[in-house]
Amino acid sequence: MYENLSKNELSELKAELEIKYEALKAKGLNLDMSRGKPCKEQLDLSNAMLTMDLGGCKSESGFDCRNYGMPEGIPEAKSLFAALMGVSASRIILGGNASLQLIYDTIARARFLGVSEELAPWGEGAKFLCPVPGYDRHFTILEHFGIEMINIPLSENGPDMDLIEKLASEDERIKGVICVPMYSNPDGFTYSDETVRRFAAMKTAAEDFRIFWDNAYCIHHFSDSPARQLNIIDECKKGGNPDRAYVFASTSKVTFAGGGICAIASSPANIEHIRKQLSVQTIGFDKINQLRHAKFFVDYGGIIIHMKKHRKIIEPKFNIVCDMLEKELRPNSSTSDCSHGLGEWHKPRGGYFISFNGLPGTAKRTVELCSLAGVVLTGAGATFPYGRDPEDKNIRIAPTFPPVDELISAMEVFCASVKLASAEALLINKE
Repeated sequence: MYENLSKNELSELKAELEIKYEALKAKGLNLDMSRGKPCKEQLDLSNAMLTMDLGGCKSESGFDCRNYGMPEGIPEAKSLFAALMGVSASRIILGGNASLQLIYDTIARARFLGVSEELAPWGEGAKFLCPVPGYDRHFTILEHFGIEMINIPLSENGPDMDLIEKLASEDERIKGVICVPMYSNPDGFTYSDETVRRFAAMKTAAEDFRIFWDNAYCIHHFSDSPARQLNIIDECKKGGNPDRAYVFASTSKVTFAGGGICAIASSPANIEHIRKQLSVQTIGFDKINQLRHAKFFVDYGGIIIHMKKHRKIIEPKFNIVCDMLEKELRPNSSTSDCSHGLGEWHKPRGGYFISFNGLPGTAKRTVELCSLAGVVLTGAGATFPYGRDPEDKNIRIAPTFPPVDELISAMEVFCASVKLASAEALLINKE
């Protein structure tokens, strides 16, 4: 363990690590692991959508998808999402290519127009509870609208519900919580049944408190025993809060990241409210793309078959990352190699990321070293509101985009950077 080394030993180790790091840096790599993007092979799985016969662009109802109308989406595409999200098609509205669009719109409407006709807009001074580490783009949206963000620690069963219940019950300015409840970004945790039930039934000071339930990875499994989760909309109804949850999903990482479709599901009252406001915003989203998806998948079974093809492509990449972390950084009592014990992580059962926690105070330096060696990662601190990781230790690893050979090279740089950053930090502490 590095922590057990003397100052002189650390200095010698640091010099050795610098030599190894410089050798990797000299390779002149130019690799991007900054975002959770599908790789070319994943995108190719959906290429048939681009040349398929759309039958004159007619929906099953006979509607011409080339024209204006049907702002909520065509029935067959809504049926796909109904099966995926566990609600009736009448409780769904389709949007553009990414769920972030609908999340942004829903927060904007609540901020300036209110969540219902009976309740006032959130206005100035609204606050949100944010399980951390979390999704940086969620935090960017909230910050954009001037909504104060409050960190809530996250564990393998979900966020600290004792803290959430306490804060939400005491402050009427706390208007919501935003999260990725299944295969969370970046940890890959799935909220437990107890957590879902507590979210649904908890008492809140704000009558217009809302849960933004971004189920972005609900079908992104790479395990023979995939995670399962209670339906938050059903649980909210049971808990006496039928209008509390907005659920979001998309096919951005299922078909084409730049050409998917997204959906919001909620209670009948919420959907009706959104429907009225949407009629002012747009005459309709891309119905030809909705038809393309419906014909490509046919039904929910087609989606499941398609996702198994994704698993074959990306699961080996997650294995590579975890195996290399295990080899280079995991404590091992059977060896005297002091390069071990420099971080914590776990292998997720689905999703798109691996969350790495290094020694406190090393994340920014690790990301900097990787960048100098030609490997771009998500910025340190990005998984926390305002880009501020209190302990400067969390780094999000996105394995999906690089080819396997590049991923291996990137992880060699990453592990070398973690070691060097750790040695530097510990050496400073001993001075």
